[in-house]
Amino acid sequence: MTHPVFDTAVTRAYGCRMPIVAGGLMWLSDARYVAAAAHAGVMSFITAASFPDPDDLRREIATCRDLCDGRAFGVNVSMLPKLVEGEKIADTFRLIAEEGVRFVETSGRNPDAFMPILKDAGIHVLHKVPSVRYAVKAQSVGVDMVSIVGAECGGHPGMDLVGSMVNQALAERRLDIPFLIGGGIGAGSQLIAALACGAAGVVIGTRFLVAEEIAAHHGYKQALVEATERDTALTMASVRNTIRTLRNETTDLVTRLETENPHIGIAALMPHVSGAIGRHAYETGDVSRGMLSAGQSLGLTDRIAPLADIVAQLEHEAETALARLSALSS
Repeated sequence: MTHPVFDTAVTRAYGCRMPIVAGGLMWLSDARYVAAAAHAGVMSFITAASFPDPDDLRREIATCRDLCDGRAFGVNVSMLPKLVEGEKIADTFRLIAEEGVRFVETSGRNPDAFMPILKDAGIHVLHKVPSVRYAVKAQSVGVDMVSIVGAECGGHPGMDLVGSMVNQALAERRLDIPFLIGGGIGAGSQLIAALACGAAGVVIGTRFLVAEEIAAHHGYKQALVEATERDTALTMASVRNTIRTLRNETTDLVTRLETENPHIGIAALMPHVSGAIGRHAYETGDVSRGMLSAGQSLGLTDRIAPLADIVAQLEHEAETALARLSALSS
């Protein structure tokens, strides 16, 4: 039986067993992975930007619906300009609504302009932000829930680089809507800490990259298992698009280029940071090149395993943390 402490706004909204969201992973959050999360008792989202052709996205949604067997799933829409351009954002939201998807995860910019489309369709909106000040703004435009990812996260931690513990303390004071905490989350004890600080759950990305259901080369996953919390790098601050990735030849090169020319600009960096280069790593297992999003919870990626086993480990660790608290209080 699931512990009552896990009955939160997250589990009630999504109908999942554990208050955990498997965050959208560019090129990797497909129907198989998202359905595996649903069956493991957590919530996840197909990344729309991984399927730029509308017909491909429709097919992936249909496949996910079949695989989930009635369990909840959603679609992630990154509104970063380089991922989804202009009116395509609105078109993507309309497609999601037409397909009857009930849950959306948004990120990258203020979703205000698209809220009418989503709300008219009765879609629950989880908006991902890099610090609490953006969460306050998202709350004001009517999102249902926010996830706040700290500086430890893989991918885009924003320019403020506020840590997860500070974010969760600030969120408790400044928000009225439910919030989740992400960034460096990879142990069940961290879930208990987040709940104790008022969060409705946590967002996990990096810890799940070594799941068997992730459609990436074994060599890529093994490289993550062997990496430690010290093996990430922050780059691209010069173009106000800070990203935390696995440290490799590309991050070393980009760091040097940004140091030599702080005004280098995105056009000069793009030949080195293009998503196509990173996608090659997922296909071949060669992690020496490309911007491969990974957070400091790399130190907790100890083995390649089915996603259900990783979730079960997190649950066991959370229950151990609860027992520890109970012993202290008595």
